[in-house]
Amino acid sequence: MFKKILIANRGEIALRVQRACRELGVKAVMVYSEADKEAKYVKLAEEAVCIGPAPSGQSYLNMPAIISAAEVTDAEAIHPGYGFLSENADFAERVEQSGFQFIGPTPQSIRIMGDKVSAKQAMIKAGVPCVPGSDGELPEDAASIRRIAKAIGYPVIIKASGGGGGRGMRVVHTEAALISAVQTTKAEATAAFNNPAVYMEKYLQNPRHVEIQILADKHKNAVYLGERDCSMQRRHQKVIEEAPAPGIPRRQIERIGERCVAACKKIGYRGAGTFEFLYENGEFYFIEMNTRVQVEHPVTEWITGVDIVRSQIMVAAGEKLPFTQRQIQIRGHAIECRINAEDPFKFTPSPGRITLWHQPGGPGVRVDSHVYNNYFVPPNYDSMIGKIITYGDTREQAIARMQTALLETVVEGIQTNIPLHRNLLVDARFREGGTNIHYLEKWLAERSK
Repeated sequence: MFKKILIANRGEIALRVQRACRELGVKAVMVYSEADKEAKYVKLAEEAVCIGPAPSGQSYLNMPAIISAAEVTDAEAIHPGYGFLSENADFAERVEQSGFQFIGPTPQSIRIMGDKVSAKQAMIKAGVPCVPGSDGELPEDAASIRRIAKAIGYPVIIKASGGGGGRGMRVVHTEAALISAVQTTKAEATAAFNNPAVYMEKYLQNPRHVEIQILADKHKNAVYLGERDCSMQRRHQKVIEEAPAPGIPRRQIERIGERCVAACKKIGYRGAGTFEFLYENGEFYFIEMNTRVQVEHPVTEWITGVDIVRSQIMVAAGEKLPFTQRQIQIRGHAIECRINAEDPFKFTPSPGRITLWHQPGGPGVRVDSHVYNNYFVPPNYDSMIGKIITYGDTREQAIARMQTALLETVVEGIQTNIPLHRNLLVDARFREGGTNIHYLEKWLAERSK
C-alpha cells in the first residue's frame, strides 16, 4: 500500500478521497488554489500545497504545479478525483513518467475511451451494443454525410469525438439542416476540445440514461456493481441519480454488466469506470465510458456495500479485488440529490458566504460536502457544494428519507437548488419511476408557462 497520496482536486471529492486515505492509514497531501485556502480538507490536511491562483488553468489544470507538489512532498501516487485532469491521458502519462502511480486507468485506456469514436469502435469489437451510427469520424464531403444520415434514418445527432459535459452535440431532424449542423458542431468541438472530429448517431427519442459501474484490477479481475439511473437531468447535466434503475429486469442488467466486464478485460482496463448507456424499448445502447470515479458513486456504494474510492486506491497499489462477482449483492435502494449553489429554477450561479449551514441526519442519510458555517463559495468553479444521499429497503423509503433530509437541510447566505429537489420528489411521474432524459426539461418548461 502507498504511504502518501497527493489528491489533485477540490471540493467534496477531495474530502471524500482524503477520508478514504485515512481509513487505509495513508497520508494525504492536499493541493489547493488561492480561492480554496479556507477549505475544510485543507485545514484538516497533514500536508497542503498551494498550486496557484483561483483560475483552474493556473491551478487545478496546471500539470507542472501538481507534479511539482507531489515531488516536494514525496508522494507516491496521485488521485485525480473527477473533472479537471481526471480523464486527461497526457496528465496520466506525465504522472507515471515522473515516477508516480496514477490512481486510475492507464493513459492508453483513457485515450481509447476518451475519444468517442475509438471508444465506440472498441465496444463494438467487445460485443457491447452501441447506438447505430457512422463508422468513425464523418468524412469531409457533404454528399457522403447525407448518405450516412439517410442510411441511419432521421433524426440523427452530431457529436464531437472529444466532447463531454453535454457540449458539442446537435440534433438534426431534416436533410436540409444537416450540413450546417455538422459545420457548427465541428466549430464548437474545435473551440471547446481542440479536436474538430465529429461523428453521427441515430437520435433516440425517449431514452433513459442508465450506467454500469465497474471495478478492475491489474490481475485481469473485473466486476460490475449494478446500475444507476441518471435520467433526471437538465442540459445533459445530472440532477438526481438513483440505484438500482426502476423497472429494468435484473437479468437484463446482468447481461449488460457481463458484457461491460468482458470489455474491460479485453482492453486491459484497471480501476473504477462507468459505462454509460441510453436505454429505450428494452435495449441498451453504449454512448461513452467515464474513466474515473463518478459524482454519483455513493448510491452504488450504498446498495453494494463496496467502497469504490478505497477500491481505486487498493487496485492502483497492485492489490487484487477482494471480492468476486458472485459476492456482489444488490440490496435496497439509494437516491442522490446534487446540491448546487444556484437559483433553483433560473439556474444562475449563487456564489458567496454561507452564513448558516445545517446538514441533515438520521437513519439512511449520508451527506458528502466540504462546506461549513461561514464558508465562502468561490465563483471560479462548478456550483455543486455537496450531495445528499439516502438509502432505504425500498425506493419509496429512500424517497421518504430524502424528503425529510431536504426539509432538515438549512443553507443561508446563498441560494441552492433544494427547492427544485423538493418539488421533483413529490412529482407523480418521478415517484412512479422510469422517466426519460427529457422529462426534467419538459417539466421545467411547463412550470414556466
